[in-house]
Amino acid sequence: MKEILELVEKFIQEKEETKSWTAGKDWVQYAGPFFGTEEYTEAVKSILNGWLVLGQAGIRFERKFPPLMDKEFGVLTNSGSSSNLIMMSALTSKRGHNLPKGTKVITPIAGFPTTINPIFQVGFEPAFVDIDLDTLNLNLDQVEQRAKEGCKVITFAHVLGNPPNMDRLMDIVDEYDLILLEDCCDALGSSYRGKPLGGFGDFASCSFYPAHHITMGEGGFVACKTKDQEIISRSFREWGRGCYCVGKKAGLLKNGTCKNRFSNWLPALPDEIFDHKYVYDEIGYNLKPTDLQAAMGLVQLGRLDEIISLRKKNHKRLCDIFSKYEEHLVIPKATEHSDPAWFAFALTIKDGAPFKRKDLVDHLENSMIQTRPYFAGNIMLQPAYEGLMDQNEVIENYPNARKITTDTFFLGTSPVITNEQLDYIEETVDKFFKEKPYTLRILR
Repeated sequence: MKEILELVEKFIQEKEETKSWTAGKDWVQYAGPFFGTEEYTEAVKSILNGWLVLGQAGIRFERKFPPLMDKEFGVLTNSGSSSNLIMMSALTSKRGHNLPKGTKVITPIAGFPTTINPIFQVGFEPAFVDIDLDTLNLNLDQVEQRAKEGCKVITFAHVLGNPPNMDRLMDIVDEYDLILLEDCCDALGSSYRGKPLGGFGDFASCSFYPAHHITMGEGGFVACKTKDQEIISRSFREWGRGCYCVGKKAGLLKNGTCKNRFSNWLPALPDEIFDHKYVYDEIGYNLKPTDLQAAMGLVQLGRLDEIISLRKKNHKRLCDIFSKYEEHLVIPKATEHSDPAWFAFALTIKDGAPFKRKDLVDHLENSMIQTRPYFAGNIMLQPAYEGLMDQNEVIENYPNARKITTDTFFLGTSPVITNEQLDYIEETVDKFFKEKPYTLRILR
């Protein structure tokens, strides 16, 4: 194995040494994995150990990760999307909240599908709110109104790593006894008044897709406030089975790590002995990652501080570049009392600007600078949701969500973006504003 790992290290080093980037010829990617040689060697080591499914690396990751979200418990999953599905599914469990179908869930109408889709997938109903243009976060006045109307749950994403006013939000949560699910897929390492995002809700999710703060290829996490919530989440992750034995010998010991594997586990058959590894308490899924992914994730955890620092630096530089033109652009600002580990740099074209989003986006993309729209925008305008709401209501009642659908986009803050590439972005942006046939006042 030693020789193989040495060859892997040599290959990765040679690959890095031959890397090059040419302005205008090669893409400035908005995101990508920020790997060293150790991520690759740990992945290869995992393969050579011959353990293909989730194992010891996964157990270690599940112990290390929850404190980053001010939690004690949690389960590793195969994606952030799966994590959101597990969080919402857990609320239906008879062993937990046992919420019925039709439960109203407060959520912003603008965002990524997998924050909203689990509401539909478990049979709940969304109670939509609009967003604020300054932060792109959910409108808290509307959140409070929805709570007054009897909604039981709230779920939302900390947009691009930036939270809403958590003081006011938690006042609403406490006053109306709401169950809070935090989507932190963009927000690992972000905080509010020094408290990590993910630490406010009953559950929190995270994503380890390559565009996110740390990556294991695909992957995600459900962080839980209590041990019971973790057991329920683990059950939904693993086909719905009630067994919660974990550890290296969980599947090898005759009686499991609980010492009670072969007991009377089926209420319908009280006199029969049944293996509790095959007793199912929930209608669940298979949403487990592999141990290879967990092995890479453990290495990434050790680099998190570096990654966060680089994201903040890149975001600040982009702020400096675009602030020169803020007469026509909404420049992202951190919510008061927050410290975002920015996932991306969002821009919204102001009303009355002498250009459209398409003009600026086309200029950047034609210059080989990647951009992204604000995810799905107003999600109820997407084809998949056609017929679920009246189209006029969708447009008229949520004006800010409509605006960001047409006027907002973002660039990356990923640590893979170099200073040389940021210089090129500045040069390209300045060219757009100075060479177009309209006059812009540059703010200094």
